[in-house]
Amino acid sequence: MLTTDFFTPIVDDPYTFGGVAAANALSDVYAMGGRALTALAIAAFPNQKYPTKVLTAVIQGAADKCAEGGCVLIGGHTVKDDELKFGLAVTGEVHPQKIIANSRARVGELLLLTKPLGTGIISTAVKGNVSHKEALDATIENMLLLNASACEVMQEMGTVCATDVTGFGLLGHGLEMAKASEVALSFDSSKVPVMPHAEEYASMGLIPAGLNCNRDFLEGHLTVEGEVSRERLDLMFDPQTSGGMLICVSAERTREMVEKLRERGYPQTVVVGEVIEGEAGKIVVR
Repeated sequence: MLTTDFFTPIVDDPYTFGGVAAANALSDVYAMGGRALTALAIAAFPNQKYPTKVLTAVIQGAADKCAEGGCVLIGGHTVKDDELKFGLAVTGEVHPQKIIANSRARVGELLLLTKPLGTGIISTAVKGNVSHKEALDATIENMLLLNASACEVMQEMGTVCATDVTGFGLLGHGLEMAKASEVALSFDSSKVPVMPHAEEYASMGLIPAGLNCNRDFLEGHLTVEGEVSRERLDLMFDPQTSGGMLICVSAERTREMVEKLRERGYPQTVVVGEVIEGEAGKIVVR
């Protein structure tokens, strides 16, 4: 399998940015149940703006995060640009009979989410100089957390349907899963884990442009039932960087899987919804 992802910095520290970019790029391999093998760096660097040591730190952060996941950063390519951008092209492998897809959700299964939401909103607050240290620390910690162990648990449990939650947000990636599986999904907004201060920032209007794009993407597919705050919906639309896994699991195995995921480093893993009968691609938020 081959995948790639890159973006502009969302944290100030170059080494941390490299680690976050790597964790984000590796996530697609883990979402499919695979093992990352090698990676190539993709970098756009404004050499007249920053000293070379900045790029060196970014690449080192990525190399160390790759090594943590058993992947080797073997090279890459750099071009001059007006803005720093960085990411990876990743090669991975998975047994053909153990591929995890987003197209195999079955009615009656429950939906697990392994990481809290809010990276996009909190990053916007950081850019606006209104963020709390607690929020920023939690965001960095979650973005640096590899989905490798979650992948291992999914393979151990025989998971066949999952997706990572990244740029399209929880609801956007849920919509893709629902369409591909020809089912509907129902989410309990009160159960969705969020990062510290994220709802506060959303109430202040500190939302990234991608959030509104995700909201438009769901138009015609989303039904909201009962009292759901605008802030909570914003978080469910929020584009995530190196977000968690949205995993389908049978009701009888849910408790075991939640326990395994929490033990492996995802303490906020929780049931956030279920797969229901309905029009293919319908998303219900309660």
